[in-house]
Amino acid sequence: QVQLVESGGGSVQTGGSLRLSCKASGDIDSIGWMSWFRQAPGKEREGVASLPIRGGREPYTASSVKDRFIVSHDSAKNTLFLEMNSLKPEDTAMYYCAAKRGRDGSMALNEHRYWGQGTQVTVSS
Repeated sequence: QVQLVESGGGSVQTGGSLRLSCKASGDIDSIGWMSWFRQAPGKEREGVASLPIRGGREPYTASSVKDRFIVSHDSAKNTLFLEMNSLKPEDTAMYYCAAKRGRDGSMALNEHRYWGQGTQVTVSS
């Protein structure tokens, strides 16, 4: 089992920045990729970014946030980060950290076995 705990959400104004963190614990060796998803009220959960925690493949960032969000990972701390800049009201959502097994990347929800509880991000205009 793998446990994921997100932190760093909050309320900011348009143009502001936030840095989300996701601390992983448990059977870390069983996971290959860690990802960020988000879900706005009334909308489906969507993939934001993903990366291989042992490298070897290119990270993925959704086109809607590619020029504003940066995903990174600190292997020594088993922590995934999402640096979010130039935030917009449409970025308002619950942000979830997730992890999947295997060496191949994917943003498919059902391929991510482990999920955190989420951290709320609210961007006001």
